[in-house]
Amino acid sequence: MALADNAGCAKPSEDFPFPEIIELNVGGQVYITRHPTLVSVPGSLLWEMFTQKNIRSLARDSKGRFFVDRDGFLFRYILDYMRDQQLVLPDHFPERSRLQREAEYFMLPELVKMLAPKLSKQNSLGDDPCQSDPEELSPNADATRNLTSASAALPTAVASGPGGAITTGVGAASTDVRRAGFITIGYRGSYTLGRDSQTDAKFRRVARIMVCGKTSLAKEVFGDTLNESRDPDRPPERYTSRYYLKFTFLEQAFDKLADAGFHMVACNSTGTCAFAHDQTDDRIWTSYTEYVFYRE
Repeated sequence: MALADNAGCAKPSEDFPFPEIIELNVGGQVYITRHPTLVSVPGSLLWEMFTQKNIRSLARDSKGRFFVDRDGFLFRYILDYMRDQQLVLPDHFPERSRLQREAEYFMLPELVKMLAPKLSKQNSLGDDPCQSDPEELSPNADATRNLTSASAALPTAVASGPGGAITTGVGAASTDVRRAGFITIGYRGSYTLGRDSQTDAKFRRVARIMVCGKTSLAKEVFGDTLNESRDPDRPPERYTSRYYLKFTFLEQAFDKLADAGFHMVACNSTGTCAFAHDQTDDRIWTSYTEYVFYRE
């Protein structure tokens, strides 16, 4: 006597073309959820996708998972909202505006309202625990505010300049105030070397450039080229070693650091060697290199 099929593994039919358990590939991130979760908000984009009967019209990846070309990291919050229609974000969440854009794309108007900046009676931003950190919007805001306060407390010295011109000696509070700090750039590289170094070395491209340092400095220098998905909830004043760059050219990273006023103060590298094949003398050299930059 055959056992009844598990409801979670039931095969699709013409009236119900979707399985109970659905695998999604959202921007390269894989999610597994139940079909009722995806259709829990009527009128949403996911509801429209997973209530239609023509299942073949939906895009799929090479493994047959339903594919959605959106931000794979932020989709976790979309899926959490679809489960119970509540919004819970981590402290110091820096992606609020981007998540609001994702909510608009997935046609979730109530979630869009939850993510909209709240206004107080004085038409200013209210105290919202999920708001982006002020330093996220302006990394130099605190330094500029402190400098302005210090300048206001100093007496203004008036002197006669060349030709009788009047000049003030307040210390010229420059608006281009940049805080000091260190940023470390690291990358791994490898190449294969033939017997007795007679053959040309086969270099492998730089796979990933890592960024270590204070979060606010890293975002100031690299902006949108910084991949934050590995450490999304890091406050601006904390240090991180989990960021990496979306490009793989060291010179491009150096140019950005130079433009931001950083200069290299140290570098180091380590290397290891292993034989590529037992039958040959080809050797694979692997190295890890770090460059330390500092801005006064």
